[in-house]
Amino acid sequence: MNNGHSKIQEIVFVLNELKEDSTVNKNIKEKIEKIIAFLEEDENLGIDKALHEIEEIMENNNIPPYTRTQMWNVVSLLESN
Repeated sequence: MNNGHSKIQEIVFVLNELKEDSTVNKNIKEKIEKIIAFLEEDENLGIDKALHEIEEIMENNNIPPYTRTQMWNVVSLLESN
């Protein structure tokens, strides 16, 4: 179970890096903040909520390519958790 918690910490770290990225727009940063809160609040339920929020982010055509790639990495980490 401890391994799952360290994966969540890794995911939160990646999300915090994205949140600090100046190329990421404000709306996406707000969604990233929500995702982090979901994951920190309730790990199991938070994963489902986080995946839903990421899906909404990915529907945005204006998302920078690097951010899109990082979000796919987060999805992979969440799904392997």
